[in-house]
Amino acid sequence: MNPTKNDLSAKTRAAVADLLNERLADLIDLGLQAKQAHWNVKGPQFIALHELFDSVAAEIIPFVDDVAERIVALGGTAEGTLAAVGKRTSLTAYATTIVKGRDHVEALSTALAKTGQKMRAAIDQANQFEDADTADLCTGISRSLDKTLWFVEAHLQDG
Repeated sequence: MNPTKNDLSAKTRAAVADLLNERLADLIDLGLQAKQAHWNVKGPQFIALHELFDSVAAEIIPFVDDVAERIVALGGTAEGTLAAVGKRTSLTAYATTIVKGRDHVEALSTALAKTGQKMRAAIDQANQFEDADTADLCTGISRSLDKTLWFVEAHLQDG
């Protein structure tokens, strides 16, 4: 841990930094999965899904930055390399063979749901560490992920 005048104990800061590096990996992976869907979607709803998937990817970028900056503010090191993300992500690998729009919607909604689930668990963990700021950060991200999941899942429902 790097030195800081942050009043959380070094033990707490290290534990929270580790927790946030796990969520950072999920968010980076989720953003890349959204781009994979954006680049490769085909079918009658192409333009709507192409634009939706791009907006999902764009929404994730500020979350990645906020989580990484929180890690560093706590004295930790944000682990955003490909190797670190590959090691830490809890998401299932995105199949590169998906083409159909509905299949992309299914895969991306699954990744969004898993990331939201893990982010809600991080809220509880941050509260256990008595780190209200990290809990608040995770709450905001969780709320946005749930809204995005709703937008994506709407494409699986046809009345």
